[in-house]
Amino acid sequence: MPESFRPETNEGKIRVYWSIGPAKRPMLNVEPTERFSSRVEHYVRFRPSYPREVIFVLREECALTPESVVADIASGTGLFTRLLLENGNQVFGVEPNDNMRRAGERFLTACPRYVSVAGMAEATTLRDQSVDLITCAQAGHWFDRERARAEFLRILKPHSFLALIWNDRRTSSSEFEGAYEDLVAEYGLDYEEVQERGKRSDGAEFFAPCHCELRVMSNYQELDYTALEGRLLSSSYIPQSGHESYHAMLADLRRIFDKHQRNGIVRLEYDTRVFFGKLS
Repeated sequence: MPESFRPETNEGKIRVYWSIGPAKRPMLNVEPTERFSSRVEHYVRFRPSYPREVIFVLREECALTPESVVADIASGTGLFTRLLLENGNQVFGVEPNDNMRRAGERFLTACPRYVSVAGMAEATTLRDQSVDLITCAQAGHWFDRERARAEFLRILKPHSFLALIWNDRRTSSSEFEGAYEDLVAEYGLDYEEVQERGKRSDGAEFFAPCHCELRVMSNYQELDYTALEGRLLSSSYIPQSGHESYHAMLADLRRIFDKHQRNGIVRLEYDTRVFFGKLS
């Protein structure tokens, strides 16, 4: 990926300054693996990365070493995969969506220990007991839980760990975040369903009846208006160009930004949650 497309990160701090050229809506009828097909550019450029503290947790709690072989499931555009590669690991990036996978391949093209795999959580194509750790960033709520668990047990070496990671956007830490959440709730095509799916598929439930632990750390993005717009449009439930609500939504987003910006910047804050444990 061109260097200008990469977020500038520093231990969970993200600054983005790129430019890119009200009734209840019906739910999207799109397979989970295809929800982001038309949003790849926005996802690559404007989604937050993950704090490097996540790697520290995996080292201390999940026996991650530079020699560990990792399967990063639903690796997408490679945001979390890159942190594993920078730790020295060989990483199988397993991604079912062709567009997302190709974006990840471009992003990680200079990383010789990265292996791109066309597969999914329920059918990774990896060999039995071939990996020391499985990671899933921002994707566990889309999996078929029982099938994915069975597949993870198949490819994990005995007594190895699974880590499920989410950047959960805070919705009420500031007036801006509250206004942004109201906009997403108003215009999101199936936002409530996606939120409910997330609640039904949180990390603890995925591991049950096995035990898991949770670590939480802070993360944030500082965004100018065009980056904020890109961040909004990267969400799978948000109307795209051509939808009847698209222009009204962006007009409301602009009003929210203008009201809350300071020196041309607004801030989105996240809780990065890391659930980790063994499945057996």
